[in-house]
Amino acid sequence: MDGDALRGHLDMLLLTAIGAGDVYGYGLIRGLRDRSDGVIELPEGTVYPALHRLYRSGYVTRDEQWVDGRQRRTYALTDDGRALLAAQVDLWNAVQKAVAAVLDSTSTTKTCSGRASR
Repeated sequence: MDGDALRGHLDMLLLTAIGAGDVYGYGLIRGLRDRSDGVIELPEGTVYPALHRLYRSGYVTRDEQWVDGRQRRTYALTDDGRALLAAQVDLWNAVQKAVAAVLDSTSTTKTCSGRASR
């Protein structure tokens, strides 16, 4: 599943992964892939711009370290980041519940034809 399929949910996924513990970019990508049994496979070109945006917005902090001669940035949630994550999780749960209700109601005997009844 690429970033386009997750549009609108990317920040929530990244903030959740960061909230599990300070993490660096590639570790975050690998962690999401592993936790989703390989379903969520995000390219660096999707993750790093999102991380930079979250940093500029004040939702995450970053710490830069040198590891094996390479610069590594680790990310952590700010209080604003935790608040944003909580709001996004609440919204996700509401949307998930609503979509499940629609799917359940149409999978029994009803159908959604998209036509107005007269």
